Amino acid sequence: MRIDILSAVPNLLDSFFNNSILKRAQDKGIAELYVHDLRDYTLNKHRKVDDYPYGGEGGMVMSVEPIDRAITYLKSQRDYDHVIYTSPDGKVFNQKLANTLSLSGNIIILCGHYKGIDHRIREHLITMEISIGDFVMTGGELAAAVITDSIIRLLPGAISDECSALSDSFQDDLLSHPIYTRPAEYKGWKVPEVLLGGDHEAVSKWQEQQALERTKKLRPDLLE
Repeated sequence: MRIDILSAVPNLLDSFFNNSILKRAQDKGIAELYVHDLRDYTLNKHRKVDDYPYGGEGGMVMSVEPIDRAITYLKSQRDYDHVIYTSPDGKVFNQKLANTLSLSGNIIILCGHYKGIDHRIREHLITMEISIGDFVMTGGELAAAVITDSIIRLLPGAISDECSALSDSFQDDLLSHPIYTRPAEYKGWKVPEVLLGGDHEAVSKWQEQQALERTKKLRPDLLE
């Protein structure tokens, strides 16, 4: 899988993509991650990627030309399954969507900034808009990082224990069950006895029950 991210402030993503699971996935050849500076696709001498909006509103809008030039260039090099725009207007990102996107070949993610992007980009080039929640941030870089991390960790070999990814919260529309590690008792706080007995069937049933109970209590909307 290859993910290309288009950003007006690409340095925000450098550290995130060069550490932990994302770096290991790249080192293993499991995924390719590239961050492109939209200013490299401008034609004006000041490398501006924004301009004032028509209609007299305040704020600045990301211009159509550098975004179009960047996407057109990338598409001339290879095929892409999705061109995603991170936007509060988009479909709310969840585990099901992460699972679906993890089956893709190549993806472009466009990070919004300022007041947003020229709407013509959304009409003619964007194939999917994704939101990570009902709130507004300064730019879409953090949303792009969230989406990328969630996708990459699902790829075979990206994490050392692939079963761990399959048992995460939301994989079965349930929250995850409680998890514990050593010591078995600390300050009188004890690990549930069922987890210490070695009965795998009993452990599995306990985990399923706990996942359901936690979901009912904390996220009943997932069961609707």
